[in-house]
Amino acid sequence: MTNHRLDPTPETVTDVFSRDLPAALTVDPGDTIVVHSLDASGHLERQRTPGEVRPKMFSAKRGHCLAGPIAVRGAEPGMMLAVRLVSLRPDEWGWTVAAALDNPLNRRLGVAGGPPTWLLWELDADKLTGVNQHGLTMDLAPFLGVIGLPPAEAGEHSTTPPRPSGGNIDCRELVAGSTLYLPVTVPGAQLCLGDGHAAQGDGEVSGTAIECGMTTELVVDLVTDRPIPTVHAVTPAGRVTFGFSADLNEASAQALDAMLGWIQSMFDVDKATALALASPSVSLRVTQVANQVWGVHAVLPDGVLR
Repeated sequence: MTNHRLDPTPETVTDVFSRDLPAALTVDPGDTIVVHSLDASGHLERQRTPGEVRPKMFSAKRGHCLAGPIAVRGAEPGMMLAVRLVSLRPDEWGWTVAAALDNPLNRRLGVAGGPPTWLLWELDADKLTGVNQHGLTMDLAPFLGVIGLPPAEAGEHSTTPPRPSGGNIDCRELVAGSTLYLPVTVPGAQLCLGDGHAAQGDGEVSGTAIECGMTTELVVDLVTDRPIPTVHAVTPAGRVTFGFSADLNEASAQALDAMLGWIQSMFDVDKATALALASPSVSLRVTQVANQVWGVHAVLPDGVLR
């Protein structure tokens, strides 16, 4: 197995998903990659005051600043790409902004008119703490907001909405020690990742977490024998399945339906029995409300059914 390093340069980042992009790196299944990703906005220099405009990788913002694509030899549609997150280390600073968008939630809360409010965070990756300009401290739980593969259709696709092939999932369960399974959509898989979050609550209610650059060590592999065909994960919190839809009910049903399939596979029961087992054991969580479609994830903690 080979170790690789991918650092952010104009040739190794993208702000769209596309099957047509040239690979920034090509690896074999089982290889380890250390990726340094910029924050979602692609800042090349840190903010010195909250909200300060600083140089960015892209002059015109279309989407998240992502590392990749990373091509995986042998990946073909019908397989699943396993992305095992070994470690995630945030950079030394991060930011959060609220009331920056005119969306239904901000209008309901009465903050859509702005002005935006910014938090500037000093991050300690060793202590896993962050301190903002108000002197408030919180514990960090780093993860990547975006881990995904491009749609099968040609052309450029927004990085904002999560899709059946992953992308802007924004799931706070995907910390170090997690493995995310993504259905391969195109030859080579074309993995893109980034949007480092030093910490985030379920929902990402302001539209941003503690946004930061991130150094991620990950291992990629190809599998064909997963118990369910949709995007899912094994995490320190337990087994996780996902649903994405403009309709919250549909997103919830997708996440639950996938989890029921997993329970059926684990315990050799029918679907109605799986639903009965899920009711006392599975939690549905609103992953995010910020990305054009609702995200919901279902969590089955390890050992709760045995």
